Amino acid sequence: MVIILSRVDRLFNALEHFWEHKRTERTAANFLIIAFLGTIILIELRRQGWLSEELAAILPSSHYYAINVAFSMLLGLEVLGLVFSLANSVADSVGKQFEILSLILLRHSFKEFIYFNEPLMWEEASKPVLHILSNASGGLLIFLLLGLYYKLQQHRAITQSSVATADFIASKKLVSLLLLLLFSGIGIIDSYFYLTNQQTFDFFAIFYTILVFSDVLLVLVSLRYSSNYQIVFRNSGFAVATVVVRLALTAPPYYNVLLGVGAMVFAIGITVAYNRFEKKPIVKP
Repeated sequence: MVIILSRVDRLFNALEHFWEHKRTERTAANFLIIAFLGTIILIELRRQGWLSEELAAILPSSHYYAINVAFSMLLGLEVLGLVFSLANSVADSVGKQFEILSLILLRHSFKEFIYFNEPLMWEEASKPVLHILSNASGGLLIFLLLGLYYKLQQHRAITQSSVATADFIASKKLVSLLLLLLFSGIGIIDSYFYLTNQQTFDFFAIFYTILVFSDVLLVLVSLRYSSNYQIVFRNSGFAVATVVVRLALTAPPYYNVLLGVGAMVFAIGITVAYNRFEKKPIVKP
């Protein structure tokens, strides 16, 4: 088991170094720009009737759909960032989940535009604009609450020795690599369904469903190293927050914002209670 965790540690560190490299960030940003502009061009070609029937069948007719494509790809990149954050800190990985939720709410706001004609007319936008404002306001509230959440974090080691700490981190890295494989497979399958004009599924709903199980798994893994009540309660509470976030993704307008903001407030409450009663010394992240 020690040999396996050692190899997992090396593989994870290599992938994380590649992902966080400035060159990778610039390449990802350039890819998003090309995808956004390319989608706009392809949609315009479809509107002019210059594409084959097979290609035109999988393209929408509204230019606003390009915004949805760009944001979906951006969220996919954020998902990969979340996978790598799981190995660093449970609290930070939960914060990353709420970051993604806030971006999903903004994506829902832009998604309303794909149902509009061009140019925009108030008669057809009067009702969807309420959904746009609701989702955008929810994303803003979570953004503001995240600042408080991160400020409250006080990182504490849950183990009493450096060897146990390294073992625990390596275990979390193993979970992260498994999630990376799952999310990559789901993304490839969903993309294939879309390109072949088949029924696609909600990638981010599945993503958060898997996160619920991974959070519970991390709670159980942490029990190998500490059965401290405060730690168990905090990690279990964060798993509950993930469940509420999952419900927010499938809830109708307005309720999704209430659930998302409520989960954020609950996570902050968990953090305040943990800081109040946990007496272990604070360590650097």
